Amino acid sequence: MNGLGFAAGVGLFHLPAELLPLGPLIAIAALLGAGAWRWPLLRPLALAAAGFLWAQVHACQVLCDPFPEPFTRRDLQVVGAVASLPGDKGQAARFLFRVDKTLHEGKDVGFHGLVRLSWYRDSPQLRAGERWLLTVRLKPPHGFANPGGFDYERWLFQEGVKATGYVRGAEDNQRLASGPGPYLIDRWRQRLRDHIAGILGDSTGEGLVRALVLGDRSGLSPAQWEVLARTGTNHLIAISGLHVGLVAAFLFFLFRWIWSRSARLTLAIAAPRAAALAAFVGALAYSGLAGFAVSTQRALIMLAVVLGAVLLSRTLRPATGLVTALVGVLVLDPQAVLSYGFWLSFGAVAVLLYALGRRLPETGLWSRWGRAQWVVALGLLPMLLLLFGRASLIAPGVNLIAVPLFSLLLLPGVLIASLLSLLPGLELPLVLVARVLEWGFGLLESAAGWSWSAATLSGRPGWTWAAAFAGAVLLLAPRGLPGRWLGLLLLLALPLVRPSAPGAGEAHFTLLDVGQGLSAVLRTTGHVLVYDTGPAFPSGFNTGSSVLLPFLRERGVERIDTLILSHGDKDHAGGYGGLSGHIPIERILSGEPHEVAGEDAEPCRAGETWTWDGVRFELLHPSQSGLEGNDSSCVLRVDTGGASLLLPGDIEGGVERELAAARAADLKSSILVAAHHGSAGSSTSPFLEAVSPRFVLYATGFADRFGFPASAVRARVSALGAAELDTASAGAIQFRLRVDGIEGPFAYRREARRLWSHPASGAGGTF
Repeated sequence: MNGLGFAAGVGLFHLPAELLPLGPLIAIAALLGAGAWRWPLLRPLALAAAGFLWAQVHACQVLCDPFPEPFTRRDLQVVGAVASLPGDKGQAARFLFRVDKTLHEGKDVGFHGLVRLSWYRDSPQLRAGERWLLTVRLKPPHGFANPGGFDYERWLFQEGVKATGYVRGAEDNQRLASGPGPYLIDRWRQRLRDHIAGILGDSTGEGLVRALVLGDRSGLSPAQWEVLARTGTNHLIAISGLHVGLVAAFLFFLFRWIWSRSARLTLAIAAPRAAALAAFVGALAYSGLAGFAVSTQRALIMLAVVLGAVLLSRTLRPATGLVTALVGVLVLDPQAVLSYGFWLSFGAVAVLLYALGRRLPETGLWSRWGRAQWVVALGLLPMLLLLFGRASLIAPGVNLIAVPLFSLLLLPGVLIASLLSLLPGLELPLVLVARVLEWGFGLLESAAGWSWSAATLSGRPGWTWAAAFAGAVLLLAPRGLPGRWLGLLLLLALPLVRPSAPGAGEAHFTLLDVGQGLSAVLRTTGHVLVYDTGPAFPSGFNTGSSVLLPFLRERGVERIDTLILSHGDKDHAGGYGGLSGHIPIERILSGEPHEVAGEDAEPCRAGETWTWDGVRFELLHPSQSGLEGNDSSCVLRVDTGGASLLLPGDIEGGVERELAAARAADLKSSILVAAHHGSAGSSTSPFLEAVSPRFVLYATGFADRFGFPASAVRARVSALGAAELDTASAGAIQFRLRVDGIEGPFAYRREARRLWSHPASGAGGTF
């Protein structure tokens, strides 16, 4: 109970949106500690206060000394060391850099800490631990803010990163020292990575071997991770608690057998104790290969609890061991509660203890193993759906076979072959193991291709999740418990209860935060329209799969009725590649249909109208064929009778003036998404006067190099008296267009604000 109190305090710390004053926290913790000394019932509360305070002390190392915003996107000189394995993604080398000193125009600005850098174009060969003087441009940790999307700012906070940016191609960039410094382990890891790459080349097998030996997942593509996720085998690839546990178990039983062969050795120290020491040393070494990633730290602490009991000849109750490991993890890293892996790893152990502990064992190895797979799959199903929005349906069957093969053959084979390859002339075993991994991955790809291999489900009301967790607990309860069958009914609440949809004659409009690009979603009672898909980047990052698709899943959308790609520019249509094939799309319209690869896209035609569920849609441009680039953009107007919206894409001032002269009455709208992200050449005065919007929205990236929206555009909009919002500061922006008017705006960044969130301006409300 006391340990759970500490864990609860750590968890509660991460719920508010602001840091609480440290002085009162210390006073409360001291008072509760003094009271607990006399009244034991106060101990859980005292430990909760201690956990809260401990988490704040750790978080303050990142949050209390942030990157100074006035220096955003300015040239800075930083002195420090490469603090990670540099990764090569597309056209950039990406790495963590430990900044010791930051200079601006020769003056120290007082910033230091961990930053995440990209080095584009002709980056030199970087080595972990090298000290450099670099000219960089930095910005505060800032990521996209969208419902259902990945919280990049939270991840940066977990990693202790205070700023992100890129290296400028300045002549004064120079290597100050080539030694590894305190990053000796990372230097060894980098050498081994280069050694593996030299033998295996750029192949699927090389990426898999690198992930298993070094915990370096940069060699795996998004498509490969999709295969692993659909088959429920991603836990087998990157070094995790399972890997560390397997190495420890192998060494424990091996050393216990070897040690027990010698009477002299067993008299000096008992075989189980010697085996426990060897197992922990081996697990420690393997975790070092993974760079002591958070997942391996958790595993090491859990192993320390279990193996420590063996060394001390103590009987350890499973629940006590689990809570002790939980406290140990949170003492070492309070921010671990923000990791999905934290919840899944402790959740899996807790489920196994609950469902299999103190039960009569099954007869037969395979029956016991099969029951364990079933228990974990069912017990973690609600959590997987809640955290990721989907779960693999074939994971129990795949893991029933894959985990034993992996544990007994593949992982030992990869590690032994990697070690042998360090000896001249013994590279062949590693090549053969890589081929086996490629063959096995091909089988996983076949299984992942089954349409029913994974379930996607999110956007449900909160009570359905509570019911699903309760249902899983009931179904895993002892067989003699009456009413266990009710657990199935409680679980069925998730798929049977549908997400709320707009009412008749109503449209929900969401302008997504995709940085320097555009993507918007319109939902009526029974239809969905997507306008543009955002950008794609050379690194492989794609907003279609990373932003738009998670948003649609979070809203319970199962198909797109119409996709409009306004024109062919990458910041508007680049995300289509990440969307296509993952969700049915009934119809595609585009101002440049020939730019839509592999699909029969239709051209947008001015004058085309349709009505969905009482909501009217009309295309106002282009009225002629043959236009290219920005001026070919599809201009869409949406009208509910009481509210209207205009999406003009990237049209320039000339087209705006033509529309204002020819169709001024058709342009009038309550909400305008500024053309071309608010560039100075668009949002002309005649156009703005014709539209006469109440709200003007800018689809812009934070601190982007174009400086959108332009000050001239802001001045024109301000003179018009319209309210302004931009996705860079507000995140995703939503309006509800009703028959009787507008409800909104709702800014997701403000609603979802947490301790680690970059401060935002803009409208507030419930998204």
